[in-house]
Amino acid sequence: MGDCLAAEVRANRESNERRVAPSHRGSLGSRNACKRGMTSTVGLDWTVQVIGMGLGVMTAYGDNNRRFKEELDHDNANRRRVLRGTNRFDRILRRPLPTQSPPLKQQFPHSHRRMKTIILCVVFLIISQAQGLNPKCESQEYGSTLKVFHIYSPCSPLKPSKPLSWEEDVLSMQAKDQTRLQYLSSLVAKKSMVPVASGRQIVQSPTYIVRARIGTPPQTMLMAMDTSNDAAWIPCNGCLGCSSKVFNTAKSTTFNTLACHAPQCKQVRNPTCGGGACVFNMTYGSSSIAANLSQDAITLAADPIPSYVFGCLQKTAGSSVPQQGLMGLGRGPLSLLSQTKNLYKSTFSYCLPSFRSPKFSGSLRLGPTGQPLRIKYTPLLKNPRRPSLYFVNMIGIRVGRRIVDIPPKALAFNPSTGAGTIFDSGTVFTRLVEPAYVAVRNEFRRRVKVANVTSLGGFDTCYTVPIVALAPTITFMFVGMNVTLPQENLLIHSTAGSITCLAMASAPDNVNSVLNVIANMQQQNHRVLFDVPNSRLGVAREHCT
Repeated sequence: MGDCLAAEVRANRESNERRVAPSHRGSLGSRNACKRGMTSTVGLDWTVQVIGMGLGVMTAYGDNNRRFKEELDHDNANRRRVLRGTNRFDRILRRPLPTQSPPLKQQFPHSHRRMKTIILCVVFLIISQAQGLNPKCESQEYGSTLKVFHIYSPCSPLKPSKPLSWEEDVLSMQAKDQTRLQYLSSLVAKKSMVPVASGRQIVQSPTYIVRARIGTPPQTMLMAMDTSNDAAWIPCNGCLGCSSKVFNTAKSTTFNTLACHAPQCKQVRNPTCGGGACVFNMTYGSSSIAANLSQDAITLAADPIPSYVFGCLQKTAGSSVPQQGLMGLGRGPLSLLSQTKNLYKSTFSYCLPSFRSPKFSGSLRLGPTGQPLRIKYTPLLKNPRRPSLYFVNMIGIRVGRRIVDIPPKALAFNPSTGAGTIFDSGTVFTRLVEPAYVAVRNEFRRRVKVANVTSLGGFDTCYTVPIVALAPTITFMFVGMNVTLPQENLLIHSTAGSITCLAMASAPDNVNSVLNVIANMQQQNHRVLFDVPNSRLGVAREHCT
């Protein structure tokens, strides 16, 4: 790059002294070639140097710029002193001489813009490293698309402090699923209390979380995605039993507690009046919560929502409540879809990353813009007993090429009992009612043709020999679309590869469930689109990470 600057000086000197005489065009040609070379060098070699040298490059760039201008000014001053006393340059004196060199960004516009971008990137990286931030975790969200993280993501504060073994991991997720099934069963039955399984504490935590900025000035909170819930809530300052990370209402100038006479107070379950404020109580999993119905500004990705209604948690009992907050993506009156109907048109989609993916990042896309065009749909069904759940009509299940024999009642949609099939973002492993699961499991075992079948927790179809080459696909058949699951959505493998299980199960023994739940492991690396205005749900294969 120093040679290029020297060539530029020489070319300027020759052009001013000889006004581009034919015998000297070669130097100017070298300058043009050198300028092209500088653009290439800045775009490639200097990029590497900037990353390796940090702020030292900015200093070198500024020093070269100053030396370049100083040499040109000194050269022009010397040339003027010589030309004033020399008649042989009279013809050149008749022409105006440039008083200063053009700005560097005019001489090298491409390299200047590229260097400016590189410098900004270096500054961001240096500041991020100094603050201990992970650039991938702190990257900006644009438009109406939020990043979705699994709870085991490196970007999640909810990940276990001590890594679990594979077996502990699977058993933990199964336990959470059992509580989740209890919760979903209580929704369709409209029970006020949910039993806790067989005398032991079952911990439920969210599976996928997003970032939201709440209040003015904004405070960043994590919220669990829940397609089977309407309300949103976050732990607030003064909450008993909440996590250490709470929303400080006193620091938000736009926070407001809604009064008992507010129309939204009639839309929550079991509202009461507490000192004039609207208070609601409800159960979630094996826990109970009490919250003040509140209102504040919230920003999702780049979208500001000025008056978002949510529950400000005041008290929790049990361990099923998500540690930071919950975002209800159901169809009820206080869900995100209902509150942002004008903005997002009651439409959203998500692509959930695999919890075994090294990047752990998916996306929640709000609104009709940017949704996939090539996608197959099935109608959404409405259950008056629980209108917020996303019921669909599953008409059969195929294992390999064979449609298994399932009693029609096991798949039928029945609004009076709450029976049917739902898509749920909070359950990890797909659960089928017993007759449906037994038919699928038996055909899967028949196709694998391995005699030694073992169990692990709630999974009763596990193998200690490799079955990847033997395992068939499984296809869920809906009205209007089929969803064929590859092995990554069907099998879970131990870290050492010594155990492989079919990642499905029947409903827990202590849950009289009539629901078939298409869970998030079977949804991973698919774009699932909820189009409420047109009452349809779409699924398309997509690599989410």
